[in-house]
Amino acid sequence: MIRKTASSAIASLAVFGMVSETAAGGRAVECYEPVNRPSVYDTVHEKVLVSPGGQIVDYDPPIYGTRESVEQIAPARVTYEVVPAATRTVYHTVKVDDGGYAWEWRIIHGRKVRCKVWRKARYARVAETVVVEPERTRRVVIPAEYESVAREVLVRPEQRRVIEIPPSYRMVARRVLVREGSSGWRRVHMPRHCRY
Repeated sequence: MIRKTASSAIASLAVFGMVSETAAGGRAVECYEPVNRPSVYDTVHEKVLVSPGGQIVDYDPPIYGTRESVEQIAPARVTYEVVPAATRTVYHTVKVDDGGYAWEWRIIHGRKVRCKVWRKARYARVAETVVVEPERTRRVVIPAEYESVAREVLVRPEQRRVIEIPPSYRMVARRVLVREGSSGWRRVHMPRHCRY
């Protein structure tokens, strides 16, 4: 930076001296011309991150179904019940009066008289209930009771899948400054015959 400043100062003095002498009709000893050096750029290609990637969880819910099965709802058991006696009606002919002689009042020729009469034996049909089979206690076995029951069962459990997504990149072109432009003075070579 110091060299550049010194060169600029010398160039300024030289130009000033040249203008002075030329204006005064003198001869040029040294000449300089302004020089502009443009900035130099280059294109670089970089890989830049477009997406960082990550994970996606794919979830399938569980699947349920219905299954029917026969289940026991009551066990077998024993109970006792009373069986009443079995009866039937039997009819008998029985003598209700032995008969024989008896006295009774009668009206004969308009007169009330007492007569001795003969009566036959009298019979009647009598119903009688007889026990055919006496009362008893009977053992009763009640079998087990079953019923068809529908229950919800798991057919397939839930499933989770982790899907890895890799990061994605892209090539990007970028212009970068290689050398910054500058301005200064460059000495002009003058032929010897042009110096006068």
